[in-house]
Amino acid sequence: MNILALIPARMGSSRFPGKPLKKILGKPMIGHVYENVTKCDLLKKTVVATCDQEIADYIESIGGQAVMTSDKHERASDRCAEALGYLENDDGIKYDIVVMVQGDEPMTHPNMITEAVTPMLDNSEIIVTNLLGDIESEEEFEDRNCIKVVCDLDSNALYFSREPIPTRKLGKTTMKKQVCIIPFTRDFLLEYTNLEPTPLEIAESVDMMRILEHGKKVKMVPTKYHTHPVDTKEDLKKVEMLMRV
Repeated sequence: MNILALIPARMGSSRFPGKPLKKILGKPMIGHVYENVTKCDLLKKTVVATCDQEIADYIESIGGQAVMTSDKHERASDRCAEALGYLENDDGIKYDIVVMVQGDEPMTHPNMITEAVTPMLDNSEIIVTNLLGDIESEEEFEDRNCIKVVCDLDSNALYFSREPIPTRKLGKTTMKKQVCIIPFTRDFLLEYTNLEPTPLEIAESVDMMRILEHGKKVKMVPTKYHTHPVDTKEDLKKVEMLMRV
C-alpha cells in the first residue's frame, strides 16, 4: 500500500499572511508539521505542496521535498490533487491513499495519521475520512476559524460549518470539530478536483462540503489527541505555550 502525505501551505493566508514560516520555539511552523508527519511509519513519502518558492526553499533546506503548484487554488484539496499528478509522474508509481495534513497544524502527532487512515485500510468502500475532535470551550464553539461538524449515527458527516452547529441548546452534549488530517483514496482525490465547486462549499469555505453536496460520504474518525491550529497571531502564541509543556 503506497500512502503519500501532502502538506498544502501558502504564504498568502487572508487571516495570517506568511504563517507557514512564522517561528514556534525557534522553528518555522511548517517545519514542525513536516517533521511530525514524516515520523508516521505508514507513509511512503511526505511532500509539501506550495505555490511559494520561499516555503519550498525552506523545506528543501531541512532535507525535505516540496512541489510547486498553481497560486490559483481556492481549496487545499485541489492543490494536493495537482501535486499528486506531478509526483506520480516523477516517481513512476501510483499512490493508493493521499493524506492531506494542513500546514497550520504544528501539534500534529504521527499517530493521528494512523488513526485517520486505518478505517480506509479496513474498509475499501470509504473514500475519504476526517479526524473528529471535541470542542473544549464556548470560545472555540463561537470561533469561525473552528470548523464545526455534525454526524449521523454511522459517523458520517452531515454538515460542516464555521458557525456554531448544531445548536447552542444541547446542554452537556459534546460539540465536535474537524481536525484537518484528511486521507483520500487516490482515485477520489482526482475525482474531487474535477467536481464542480458547490454553493455551500463556497459559503462555508470548507473543502468537505463539495463532497457532501455531490452526494458522497465523509467518514469522521475520533482522535484521542488534542491539537490547536494556527489561524491568527494569538493562536501562534497559544500553540507555542502548549508546545512548551
